[in-house]
Amino acid sequence: MKSAVKKVDGSTRELSVELTGELVKNKFEDVFKKITQEAKIKGFRPGHAPRDIIEKEYSHVAHEQVLRELIPEVYQKALEQEKLDVIDYPSISDVKLDRTSLSFKATVEITPEVPVKDYKGITLTYVKPAVNEDEIKRQLDSIKESRKIDSIDDAFARGMGYPSLDELKSVMERQIMVNRDNAQRHAIEKQLIDHITKGLDVKLPQALVSKQVEEMLRQAKIDLALKGVPKEKIIEEEAGLRKEIEPQARQQVLVYLVLSAIARKENIPVDDHMTHKVMDFFYSNAAWEIKTS
Repeated sequence: MKSAVKKVDGSTRELSVELTGELVKNKFEDVFKKITQEAKIKGFRPGHAPRDIIEKEYSHVAHEQVLRELIPEVYQKALEQEKLDVIDYPSISDVKLDRTSLSFKATVEITPEVPVKDYKGITLTYVKPAVNEDEIKRQLDSIKESRKIDSIDDAFARGMGYPSLDELKSVMERQIMVNRDNAQRHAIEKQLIDHITKGLDVKLPQALVSKQVEEMLRQAKIDLALKGVPKEKIIEEEAGLRKEIEPQARQQVLVYLVLSAIARKENIPVDDHMTHKVMDFFYSNAAWEIKTS
C-alpha cells in the first residue's frame, strides 16, 4: 500500500492512498462467493449459478460492497502508516476501483500542533480561607431578621437541630470555609488555564468546535426546559444561545488541545481521565505561593 499526505491548511490534510495486488483481488473473491450463495438466479438453485452469470448480474453490487468493506480498512492502515491523529470522519473523494487496485483521497482534520512550554513550575497563589466572628454574626442577624425572632440562643439552635448555639456557629463557619475553598479551587484553575493558553494562536479544528457547540447548546436547552421555559420559547432563542455559546466552546476546545499536547509530552494517556491527570501534574509541579486572607 502506498500513501502520501499533503497539507491543505493548519489542521487539514489530504491523504492519498493506493492499493494494488492480492488484497483487492481477494476482497472481490470473498464478495462474489457471498453473492453466489445468496443470489436468486432463475433456473439455478442458490449457490449453484455459474460464476460468469453472477458477475454479469451482480457486478455493480459487488463493486459497491468491496468499496464499503475495503475503504475503511485501508484508510485505517494509512492513518497508522502516516501517523495521523484525526479528529473526525474523513471526506472521501477520487475513488477508483478495479479488480486489482483501489485508490482514493481522504480529506481529514487532524489534531493541530500546539506549541506548549513553560508549564512546569507555574506560580499559583493560594489564599488561606478564614472566617471571623463578624461574618458569623451577620449570618445570624440575617436569620433573625428573616424569621422575625427576638433573639438567637441555645433554644433557637436546638430548634434547628443543633445542641447549642456554639455548635450552630461552628457548622456555619465550616460551610463558609467549604464555599471559600471551592471558590479558591476555581480561582487556581483559572490561573492555570490563563497561563497555559496565554498568547497561543492555534487554528481550531471546526469539527471539534461544532461538536462542542452542539453539546453545550443541548445542555443549555435542557437547563431552560428544567426552569420551565416553554419549548417554543427555547426554539426562538436557539440562534441567540448558539451565538453566545460559541466563544465559550472555542475556549474549551483550545484548553482541551493544550492539555492533550502536554499529556503527550509527559506520557500521560489521552483518555477520559486525561484532564484530571494533567491538572494533578500541574499542581504537583507548581510553585505555590501561600497567602493569608
